[in-house]
Amino acid sequence: MKAVTLLICGLLLFTSCKGQQETTVSKLPPLEFSRKIQGTPDVQLLDVRTAQEFESQHLDRAVNVDINGGNFENKAASLDKSKPVFVYCMVGGRSGKAAEKLAAMGFLEVYDLEGGIMKWNAEGYGTPAKGGMSLADYEKLVTSDQKVLISFFAEWCGPCKKMAPYMTALEKDSTDNIKVVRVDADINKALAQQLKVQVLPTLLLFKDGKQTWQHTGFIAEADLKKALE
Repeated sequence: MKAVTLLICGLLLFTSCKGQQETTVSKLPPLEFSRKIQGTPDVQLLDVRTAQEFESQHLDRAVNVDINGGNFENKAASLDKSKPVFVYCMVGGRSGKAAEKLAAMGFLEVYDLEGGIMKWNAEGYGTPAKGGMSLADYEKLVTSDQKVLISFFAEWCGPCKKMAPYMTALEKDSTDNIKVVRVDADINKALAQQLKVQVLPTLLLFKDGKQTWQHTGFIAEADLKKALE
């Protein structure tokens, strides 16, 4: 009798588990992401950045739902969990967080844009941006007898904020030996696209017009100063 009871419980458990569908979270590069959203009618596409970032540039058919806005779950709850949902941000950090939340909420298919809109633009999928420093002005700037450090940053970028105090000081204290120029990627979208800047911060060091060093992501002040020697 006990064996029969255990068998029935096992079958019920198996049936219950079999009926449950697991969430699939996929990080897609721009090409695959583009093909996927184009092939999805009535696409559920979420731009999880701030309203200001969304207004500056966003993908066609995207809806702005700020992951840090405080009511992300409430707004996402109105979407159809049985259909694919696509998310993106600027470089991928916030969209990864959003993808995890959507998976926890029970969405069955979640697609995250790898590298965010920065990589999307760098690979040529974005609308050509306008404004900011021209490529000609940039090339003139880095073609110099002195060392020139270009630092691409953004106000919303966490690592950039940590580096801001000493980067601002270095820019202010530029000498005849080295010139430091901070370039806001949001203001200079066209230049960032042309140079294929995909990660923030991105630091580029030039000497005699030739690039001699590059670094992406956070770098401590001491390590940066050593690289500039």
